[in-house]
Amino acid sequence: MSYLFSSESVSEGHPDKVSDQISDALLDQFLAYDAQSHCAIETFCTTGQVVIMGEVRSKEYIDLQTIARNTIKKIGYTKAEYQFDGNSCGILTAIHEQSDDINRGVSRQNEDEQGAGDQGMMFGYATIETEDYMPVSLYLSHLLMRTLAEIRHEGKLMPYLRPDAKSQVTIEYNDAGIPQRIDTIVVSTQHDAFLNDDEAMLNKIKEDVINILIPRVKSRLGEKVLALFNDNIKYLVNPTGKFVIGGPHGDTGLTGRKIIVDTYGGKGAHGGGAFSGKDPSKVDRSAAYAARYIAKNMVAAGVADEMLVQLAYAIGVAKPVSVYVDTYGRSNVKMSDGEIARQIERLFDLRPHAIERMLKLRQPMYLETAAYGHMGRRNEVVKKTFTSRYHEPKTIDVELFTWEKLDRVADIKQAFNL
Repeated sequence: MSYLFSSESVSEGHPDKVSDQISDALLDQFLAYDAQSHCAIETFCTTGQVVIMGEVRSKEYIDLQTIARNTIKKIGYTKAEYQFDGNSCGILTAIHEQSDDINRGVSRQNEDEQGAGDQGMMFGYATIETEDYMPVSLYLSHLLMRTLAEIRHEGKLMPYLRPDAKSQVTIEYNDAGIPQRIDTIVVSTQHDAFLNDDEAMLNKIKEDVINILIPRVKSRLGEKVLALFNDNIKYLVNPTGKFVIGGPHGDTGLTGRKIIVDTYGGKGAHGGGAFSGKDPSKVDRSAAYAARYIAKNMVAAGVADEMLVQLAYAIGVAKPVSVYVDTYGRSNVKMSDGEIARQIERLFDLRPHAIERMLKLRQPMYLETAAYGHMGRRNEVVKKTFTSRYHEPKTIDVELFTWEKLDRVADIKQAFNL
């Protein structure tokens, strides 16, 4: 019997994502001037106020306020009427040094024996549903939000748009777990009060979503995903009827509160640890990226059509305490999931420092991850320029989303005789 599955995404202007972006902008600044910085930075934002909290161990001193304000303004919170404005919001900081009790378990004379920064389990997932090996419901949800933000920044076609927005896509699957069609698309976007009649305003927004946003999204899709569109899709646009009050004024934001948006939209699993603001010694982040890297390369190599990889660590211990694989009965090799997991342990060095080296995680590469998902993104090299009141400007070539590379497919095929 067929079933429905939904995933959501949120825009860069969602209050939780504002917090994530501030935390990762600060992390990037530390890493740009001190690649060995250890950070766990949390950000809270509400009406007219930002609070930056957490722990840092670094040789670098940075201007927290300037970086936070620039991040907020780049998102689009630049008007006093939003009740949250990068030029005028208050910013409080409560950063302290990383605990020696934690640091002693992480730092080692032999870097390869660097211990995990915390205990916990991290998951990676991949599926053949899209070219990016991501669940199609999340893939479309992210694309809706990225495209809406693009339209907002252009400022021409939907000039009433404000930064906060959410999307949700529901997909119908058949008994074999294959996507059949899009059932429902939800788009809720913050907007100016541009008409006196709320009903007329809602009708205009819905019309523009269907006639401007959706065609632009469809123009960016391959045939496989495009085929899921149909004439019976239910479009729910701003279902409450009005969304003028939004952003941190409408709801408080906190780093790490959108972990399912950040990963796989409810498909697979999530260990519970958040990403943003954490340097790669925190396996919450680095091991989750490694697990995605493994799952994506394994699926791309043809080991399975769908795969979940779990890595688990103990604080201060280098090697993972367990590696687990679930292929959901969709394996293409004559091996048990346990045997696949043992082969992964032979193919990949999963000690924290080895992961940092393998995926080049000591780069200032994290602001780009803080909105529209950490997984399924484009691997590319970009130039990033960092400025500091304490140093000369620094321009760095940064390789983004290294865990999305498919550079282990040949090794995997050989190991599995594919």
